[in-house]
Amino acid sequence: MAETKREIERKYESDDSGLPDLTGVAGVAAVLDKGVAELDATYYDTADGRLSAASLTLRRRTGGSDAGWHLKFPVAPGVRDEIRAPLSDTLPGALAGLIRSHVRDAELAPVVRLRSARDVRDLVDVEGRLLAEVSVDAVRADRLTGDGGSAQWTEIEVELADGGDPDFLDKVEKRLRKAGVRPSASASKLARALAETEPKRKKKARARARAGQDGKPAAGSGAPVTPVTAGDHVLAYLRAQREAIVTLDPAVRRDLPDSVHRMRVATRRMRSAFRSYAKVLDRAVTDPVGEELKWLAGELGVDRDEEVLLDRLTAALDALPHPLVIGPVRNRLRTWTQARSGGSRRRLIDVLDGERYLALLDTLDRLVDEPPLLTAAAGAPEKVLAKAVRKDFGQVAALVAEALARPWGADRDLALHDARKKAKRTRYAAETAAPALGRPAADLVRAMKSLQGLLGDHQDSVMTREALLDLAAQAHAAGESTFTYGVLHAREERRAELAEAALPKAWETIGAAAAV
Repeated sequence: MAETKREIERKYESDDSGLPDLTGVAGVAAVLDKGVAELDATYYDTADGRLSAASLTLRRRTGGSDAGWHLKFPVAPGVRDEIRAPLSDTLPGALAGLIRSHVRDAELAPVVRLRSARDVRDLVDVEGRLLAEVSVDAVRADRLTGDGGSAQWTEIEVELADGGDPDFLDKVEKRLRKAGVRPSASASKLARALAETEPKRKKKARARARAGQDGKPAAGSGAPVTPVTAGDHVLAYLRAQREAIVTLDPAVRRDLPDSVHRMRVATRRMRSAFRSYAKVLDRAVTDPVGEELKWLAGELGVDRDEEVLLDRLTAALDALPHPLVIGPVRNRLRTWTQARSGGSRRRLIDVLDGERYLALLDTLDRLVDEPPLLTAAAGAPEKVLAKAVRKDFGQVAALVAEALARPWGADRDLALHDARKKAKRTRYAAETAAPALGRPAADLVRAMKSLQGLLGDHQDSVMTREALLDLAAQAHAAGESTFTYGVLHAREERRAELAEAALPKAWETIGAAAAV
């Protein structure tokens, strides 16, 4: 069984190998000597360093109090989530799933072995509570691939106690700096080990590849490239969405807040870019990819849609005066929700483990590495991108006008939903163009986001009313009162009417701010 630990730590180095006196740090009542632990860790990665490139760390460690398999995810500078699994000869399945979007079918192999003599001190307060653990690590690193070498160094590590105040680390650092200790130049032991044990010939080759013959970054060197053409801007946007999908995969598996929604949005952004910039990318290639992204978005949307609907229904029920809640409404709502979402979480993990999804990730890699560019891709972004954005906005304006011309009812609801989807696509097109077009595109992004919010609330009302009708039918069949569902339905209907009545004036304001 894997467990997660939030690590908040800082690393330091000094010309001396000892630890300065920390009894003068504010809040520290005592520094307790916990002895020396011998740690032996083997770090794994693919041959092309996919985990390292994503700032992920996978190791198998013996010694110390937390021997086992450790997988670390970056959260913020100096903050990582460490997923731990018991010691075993092979990588536990719980950890293998969390790196699958990065590793896929590539083989994992040992790349570095780190052996550390860890001299540990506990910083405690007057009540004996742990504030932080400080260690002096004497490290030996051996590269296990190719003709790599070895390296040795000593570093100081300060790790905040679970639930501790991060400001305490500032106090410790102030004391360390006064003693001549400086922050480490490397973010982790692995990063330092890889840098210091790399064969000299590879370092030289990598330096030549980065510089190129003319001193400019060479293609494939990993150096950032400033977008110049319309195609450059579109590809930069697509790469960002591909990276978001791959990076959010483990977050979705861990069920982290908002991860499913963000991953779903990345698929939508990519599909929208395919459609909006059909003059830049060949749709004969992108259309099949878009269909696969649509499939993935649908799988991701099951839990998300149910969650949004449940929140809206619960909030509406909470807002009702108690005398208007007649019958087992809350129990009915709970049962109804569980029936609709039963097994969806397990199904989503199965999707992420499936061959179809992994094949899609490979396809996205090929698409951004070998893009199907058309003639317009070489054009000036100020012309090509602006034209595409204006076209999308014109379609939004037409759909809004068409919806407002229709009488209140199902046909108008459908037309407003179509306008919402088009507003979302226009927003994403403007996001793509914003680095090239500047403020006009940024203004359009904000305007479309506002319109999307208005129309989204209306669509949520439509879906909520449909759910209430379904709930009322089930309650009626069970011999329960349907009064409360009727009250909620009437309130939702009135809410939609008010939103629609406000839309014409809101659209005038939004439309005026959306000129590109």
